[in-house]
Amino acid sequence: MIVIDGSEGEGGGQVVRNALALSLVTGQPFRITSIRGRRPKPGLMRQHLTAVEAACAIGGGTCDGAAVNATEITFRPGRVRAGDYHFAVGTAGSTGLVLQTILLPLALADGPSRLVLEGGTHNDMAPPFDFLERVFLPVVNRMGPCVEARLVRHGFHPRGGGRIEVAITPAPLRRVECTARGPLVSVAATALFAALPFDIAERELKAARTILDWPEDAFRVRQLPGDQGPGTVLLLEAQFAHGAEIVTGFGRFGTPAHQLARKAARRMAGYIAAGAFAGPFLADQLLLPLALAGGGAFTTVKPSQHSRTAADIIARFTGRHWHFVPQADGTHLVSLA
Repeated sequence: MIVIDGSEGEGGGQVVRNALALSLVTGQPFRITSIRGRRPKPGLMRQHLTAVEAACAIGGGTCDGAAVNATEITFRPGRVRAGDYHFAVGTAGSTGLVLQTILLPLALADGPSRLVLEGGTHNDMAPPFDFLERVFLPVVNRMGPCVEARLVRHGFHPRGGGRIEVAITPAPLRRVECTARGPLVSVAATALFAALPFDIAERELKAARTILDWPEDAFRVRQLPGDQGPGTVLLLEAQFAHGAEIVTGFGRFGTPAHQLARKAARRMAGYIAAGAFAGPFLADQLLLPLALAGGGAFTTVKPSQHSRTAADIIARFTGRHWHFVPQADGTHLVSLA
């Protein structure tokens, strides 16, 4: 039984998600104490509990202690079964984070699977659907499996109500080297909004323009049906020959539109200037599939505590250790020992 202190390192929900995925793939049971011990509200939130329930469903596993606000669980995996699954968070909790928990176990299963996930699709503290579809999943597909994701309905915080559908055709994971992103191919800045004044989206784009020297036609507004709101999100996308990045500014009550836009634009400008393949969020997500493939490497910006914590959990289950080595150009080379 692997025992994990959930308050160590970054101390958030990714410890639970990564442990569940690794347990399903390796067959090793685990216990986590002090779940989300470094968060203002420790314990399982609804999206984490849905991830646990999803892991039990696809893997025929059992989990003792699973409940909202629980700070300790014990998970025992069974055999992962391909199939059609439907999971609803029930709040605006992230559908993407639930997907990350069960994606790789199903990508290594004995047959194709289809998923319907309902909840939040564009909410703070989680990658939006667009990031998963156009930044993360293309790398997974290069590794062998075929994963197709479709956004049916947007779900903003606090209402939720979003829906994504995912088709997974499994295959063994092969190693990939993601060290060079190639030349810049295209850029886009899209302000999505629903059930909010139009000028909020305009102010987001105006603020982003002051930092990003992009063509005028790269900036656009997309209005969603009112029943999908209220909510707004600014998506800044850079497509390179061999990879992509999407930086997101999430609308929050009390946060001016220009403030969230400038923060997101500065992050995008910093990423483009850095020359790395993976931004900080993609770096977090590449560690697990590459570890399960038995190797690989990528370049990234300065590794976050989030990434280092993920690397520690991976080592507990696989015995494989990630190395983060600074490079002369300011990037970091991340490789598996």
